[in-house]
Amino acid sequence: MFNVVIVEDEVPALELMKYIISRNSHYNIQGEFTNPIEALREVPNLRPDVVFLDVEMPNLNGLELAHRLLLKLDDLQVVFTTAYKTYALDAFEVNAVDYILKPVTPASIERVAQRLLKNHHPKTSAVEMGRTAHIQCFGDFEVRSARGEWVRWPTRKTEELFAYLLCHAGKEMSKWRLADLLWPDMDEERASHNLYNTVYRLKKILKEHNLGMELLKRNEGYTLDSRSQRVDVVVFQQYDFTLPEDQIDIEQLEQLCALYKGPLFGRKDYLWKVSLEEVYAKQYRMLVRTLNREDGKRQAWSRMEQRLHAFLLIYPLDEEMNQAILEVYERSGNRDLMMKHYTQFELGCRKELGIDPPQAMRDWALVHVHGNT
Repeated sequence: MFNVVIVEDEVPALELMKYIISRNSHYNIQGEFTNPIEALREVPNLRPDVVFLDVEMPNLNGLELAHRLLLKLDDLQVVFTTAYKTYALDAFEVNAVDYILKPVTPASIERVAQRLLKNHHPKTSAVEMGRTAHIQCFGDFEVRSARGEWVRWPTRKTEELFAYLLCHAGKEMSKWRLADLLWPDMDEERASHNLYNTVYRLKKILKEHNLGMELLKRNEGYTLDSRSQRVDVVVFQQYDFTLPEDQIDIEQLEQLCALYKGPLFGRKDYLWKVSLEEVYAKQYRMLVRTLNREDGKRQAWSRMEQRLHAFLLIYPLDEEMNQAILEVYERSGNRDLMMKHYTQFELGCRKELGIDPPQAMRDWALVHVHGNT
């Protein structure tokens, strides 16, 4: 895990970066600064692995700040953020690891992480030594050992079996159902033989990578015991989404919301995941609605904006959440962002879907965006 400091003079951009970086398991945010002079004074004391620097800052720009920090921390990894491609060459003149064009996205932050992993070994702390394996099912399917090593699956079916069992953790799954699920067109005897071999491979992977799980033989089936490992999809399964509003723990909802990074298993083409994917997407939407409703009562517009940005990074043309963020911009008095966002959504609808925004949103935009009455 890389210890990170962010230096960004614009608060909305800083909040968005914090939100996206905190959702990536490669990073631990140590500090944040909106004032580059203060950052120059304090960052050497924090001794981070990586610093994300905005290039365009008053008093001391990101390029000069990087030069000065590197004089004090010669092993510091620098990543620049900028709205202009023209700064790219300047960024590499100070031996930057990478530069990111704004707006920052989860994909760009992950790209930086992969580059850092190739050329830098982060400091190992006592906390990190106690880390558990990392298993992510929402968004890309990621499985890494406690040492941060990616699991290399011996076969695609071994990976798929693990994915399916994660979605049914703690439940006994019939071996006949598993065989039919993985090899639907194969005769029973061969499918059963393949399942036996795949289970053996999976047990070996779980043990060799110390994933904190055990695959148990139960009567005529198997059970994945995941109790010692926190997995996003299992946490969703364990939460009671039927709780009445007066029993909801807002902090717990925030934690659940942060776990959802995209559709179940991303682009994996598992046929059985389709119905489950719809369920989890609906639950995520429910979480966002509930949290937005609570923040609306408190007029916490900045927090609502961050959450809606995260949702729209996953589902960019969702009508409900695009309408919601337009209303947040209006209520917070940010007319320029409201106009820009509606224009982008309108273009996206036409380019990706070949249609205009829904009539109700167009009517709303006529009044609130274009100022017609």
